[in-house]
Amino acid sequence: MARYLAAFLLLCWYALAPIGLSQSHHHSSGTHSSKSHKSKKSKEPKTSGKVHVNGYYRKDGTYVAPYDRSAPSPRGTGTTYASQPFRKNYIAPGYNADPSVKRDKNGKIKRSSAAKAAFEREHPCPSTGKSNGRCAGYVVDHRMPLECGGPDNPSNMQWQTTAEAKEKDKTERSCRQ
Repeated sequence: MARYLAAFLLLCWYALAPIGLSQSHHHSSGTHSSKSHKSKKSKEPKTSGKVHVNGYYRKDGTYVAPYDRSAPSPRGTGTTYASQPFRKNYIAPGYNADPSVKRDKNGKIKRSSAAKAAFEREHPCPSTGKSNGRCAGYVVDHRMPLECGGPDNPSNMQWQTTAEAKEKDKTERSCRQ
């Protein structure tokens, strides 16, 4: 009889233990659960420029506590060209693309390999004298950058050393020459 009573009590303890653990889990402040930390969204607009980020778990299992961050500025709300970041291979703000410049469906500039090949045929490589293939120490550069409205044709191209090209690229970011 004692054996049956012990088995019955053990079954009752296993059946009721998860209920007791889950209730005590919600009352403890030191543990975190991804399901239990949902905040209620406010219906009133945010005017402080801050956005609250709820706590979450990363893919590696670490918990990130809730925090506030600055709100992103909405597009088209008075941002100046100087405040917009430089985007390589896109037309710079305030400039119009030359008709010879082709772009993909996302607006990214597609450089013409035919125009580059035509330039190399007209102007062989300064180091090797070849009219195609690699040119050690030199690159084909656009005099007027395509991002700043320059045409993508051989008359706008030149040979530059790699060091000169790096220096020129630093000034092209703002489309000033």
